[in-house]
Amino acid sequence: MARKKNSKKMAMEDLNEQELKDLDNFSFDSETEPATLLEAIESVNATIRGMVAVDCFDPSRLHGNNLDYLAERLHISPIQAAMFSICVEEGPNDITFDDFSTTLCISKARGMALAPHLDAMVRNRLLYTSRNYRGQLCYNLPVRVFKVLTTNGEYEVPQRKVNNDEDFLDLFHGYVCEMNNQNISHLALLEELQAVLNENYDLPIVKEMSRLNICTVSSMLLLFFCDKLVNYDEDVITLSEMRGLFSNNSDFFGVKSALRSGKHELIEKGIIEFACQGGVADTGTFALTANARETLLANFDIEQTEATPKGITLADSIAAKNLFYCDKVAKQVSDVQHFLEPEKYKDIVKRMSERFNRAGLTCLFYGSPGTGKTETVYQLARQTGRDIMVVECSQIKDKWVGESEKNTKAIFERYRKLFEKAKATPILLFNEADAIFGVRMTGAERSVDKMANTMQNIILQEMETLNGILIATTNLTENLDAAFERRFLYKVQFERPDESVRARIWHQMLPELSENECKALGRDYDLSGGQIENVARKFAIDGILHGEESGDRLNLLHELCGSECINDNNTNARRVGFVA
Repeated sequence: MARKKNSKKMAMEDLNEQELKDLDNFSFDSETEPATLLEAIESVNATIRGMVAVDCFDPSRLHGNNLDYLAERLHISPIQAAMFSICVEEGPNDITFDDFSTTLCISKARGMALAPHLDAMVRNRLLYTSRNYRGQLCYNLPVRVFKVLTTNGEYEVPQRKVNNDEDFLDLFHGYVCEMNNQNISHLALLEELQAVLNENYDLPIVKEMSRLNICTVSSMLLLFFCDKLVNYDEDVITLSEMRGLFSNNSDFFGVKSALRSGKHELIEKGIIEFACQGGVADTGTFALTANARETLLANFDIEQTEATPKGITLADSIAAKNLFYCDKVAKQVSDVQHFLEPEKYKDIVKRMSERFNRAGLTCLFYGSPGTGKTETVYQLARQTGRDIMVVECSQIKDKWVGESEKNTKAIFERYRKLFEKAKATPILLFNEADAIFGVRMTGAERSVDKMANTMQNIILQEMETLNGILIATTNLTENLDAAFERRFLYKVQFERPDESVRARIWHQMLPELSENECKALGRDYDLSGGQIENVARKFAIDGILHGEESGDRLNLLHELCGSECINDNNTNARRVGFVA
């Protein structure tokens, strides 16, 4: 912004001939009231220039029709109307105390004495505050006010007092919209929020926020979470969404850092928590805790917004599916199922706790891909009425130092919370756990190796004290650390199905095949259950595309089995004919 001329001589050079004649007897008075707000502002600014040129700015000498008209239309005092006129003339953006001092030819100290009048206009939303690149406090003209001036419209003083929690959230939502529309800044939003909190101290939601004893920035974030949940059914908020509450990156950086590290006061006080993706705490997404919902939003009906937490599979949502095993695997799976039966499980847990001080059940399902390890877990959960907290192990590791370890701790902390609320002990499933259950590095020096060791140590310790059910699935056991192996109570090897089991799977997947056809397929193609399912799906798709009766279905199945066997080292496939 260009600096204003700050001497009386230079100010006088800016005056026109008529203004020079009126220097000795200036006045805000005119014979008639101005027709528009802008005309009044123009007249007031011209008179202020005359006042400055003659002597100096003296608030006590402000009077006149133009000033009174402006003050009445904007619902402010005459001196505030004069300050507002200067803001319009100098702005509409980034007007500092230095600008006021220069324009009025007064000292900075006298300029700062005008602050209460400017703050009053901020409270009335005629101005909003921000910080310039130097960190100086600035006053700006909101777009909404700019439109009132250009259209000579009526200015309505915003109301802060509301009747209930719902109106309070609507009021806050309006402030966020105004900030998004650049009507107010982040700093102005905070000032306005503090004002409405003071005005509505008797509302239940405000009382609860007061009890939490959090800063204004945290109050803003908390209300943002509440607004999103109540008005938009959004229970998970990302950092990028929160960024919109801040005028610039520097304002947001400290909040972002505290949130990601888990050291923000909203997290430490149990008001918000990391949301989960694939059973893993995501340090970039957050949600209100159950307790915060109950206390802050007690007057809202938000039951319909309660969705199944991410990474949780409910027992009653799992579709029934027949699985086929060889005799050895079938017996082991049956033992695990009996263990998990609700009444039997309670009895076993009680006795194990009394005798060994450990009641957790840990199982390792290992074997070749496609042999039904993961699906077995789901079917066990369905049969015994247990929800599953699924951990996709590939999502635990993070590129940032320390984040992977935090993710690992957060998994077990989240499981404990789920355990406390669940009617039946849920299952913690580490799916495809090869990456994190491997052999620990001896003498690790690289940061990535140290991180892996730390993660594994955390898991080992948690397994040692687990009060619940943990099942891990893996394709690879060669690199399984001995400490992990010892901590798994049940270790079930899922072998590739033998010929008779393969025939049963073929019949399950393609019931239209004859018994002999199923036996022949089971005999001639050493496929896993997952591979047989792939063939069956492709066979069904071909029937949809080309008609179920088109071509020789047996030859088609040969082709599909052959293509499924490509690069499968565990499969000895051969193309043979069928015996009818």
